[in-house]
Amino acid sequence: MTAPWLPGPPIVQAPMAGGPSTPELVAAVSDAGGLGFLGAGYKTAGAMRADIDRTRALTSRPFGVNLFMPSLDEIDPVAVSAYRDLLAPEAERLGVEPGTPSARDDAYDAKIADLLSDPPAFVSFTFGCPGTDVIRAFQERGTVVVVTVTTTEEARRSSAVDALCVQGTEAGGHRGSFTNTFDGALPLRMLLRDVLAVTDLPVIAAGGLGTPDDVAEVLALGAVAVQLGTVFLRCPESGASAVHKAALADPRFTSTAMTRAFSGRPARGLVNRFLSEHSDDAPAAYPDVHYVTSPLRKAAAAQGDPDTVNLWAGTAFRAAADTPAAELVGHLASRL
Repeated sequence: MTAPWLPGPPIVQAPMAGGPSTPELVAAVSDAGGLGFLGAGYKTAGAMRADIDRTRALTSRPFGVNLFMPSLDEIDPVAVSAYRDLLAPEAERLGVEPGTPSARDDAYDAKIADLLSDPPAFVSFTFGCPGTDVIRAFQERGTVVVVTVTTTEEARRSSAVDALCVQGTEAGGHRGSFTNTFDGALPLRMLLRDVLAVTDLPVIAAGGLGTPDDVAEVLALGAVAVQLGTVFLRCPESGASAVHKAALADPRFTSTAMTRAFSGRPARGLVNRFLSEHSDDAPAAYPDVHYVTSPLRKAAAAQGDPDTVNLWAGTAFRAAADTPAAELVGHLASRL
């Protein structure tokens, strides 16, 4: 398998929603020959377009935009309300109120319309695969379409796209599964083997990768590129909060775990107090739980409290360093 649309070294900077994937980070990665990705999740269509315009002002190289598919969760409002009540003491300590659930589609239709009017070189989707009409509309405009998959069944259901991002369970942040579940979670190397056995599409490998040796290994296993997120979080161009960047290097944090505590969907982060105390209580309700915890997470970040904020991180988080993104791309590709 080949991917002639990759602009240079097969290093893809993961789209990290919520702030880390700034135009500055994306542009720096793309200028270094890699492929930078903006994360449009949690943004309005207008804010997404502003990020695209800013990135284009910073680089003439190709880059991508990632969208969240609308949530299909069947929400139990009683369970969400109970979790909100449970978090009231946390909120009071931080001087805020727990949030209330809001729109569940992440402005998907508006973002699709905006992107189709002036598309980027790449567009990727997380939490599902768009309909063939949307896929073809982007392809007709010359945009490469990528879908994140976490099982072989999801890979089979995504046959109309141009490439698959195969995400192993080691990945930081949200598990990009089509449904809100931990079911079928496999480590990257096993999942990569299984997906390659059922598809001829080019495959981008993601999950727990942080070193040049990791990159070389998964490429040798059949991936055409690697996608890394956590390793870019401490770059000066990253928009990750100061408390998040500091925690990645703090010896107090020694492991990661999957949790629904912050968003209602499985996501991997550094094990802190909030994750430890509330993982068993959080309902499978995305993005409702995300809205409930949002004021707490923002207040905790502002107050420098690493124990009440989501510290998304993959298992290779110790590889993250305060290194300019361009240097990091070169380092990651140094064994190729």
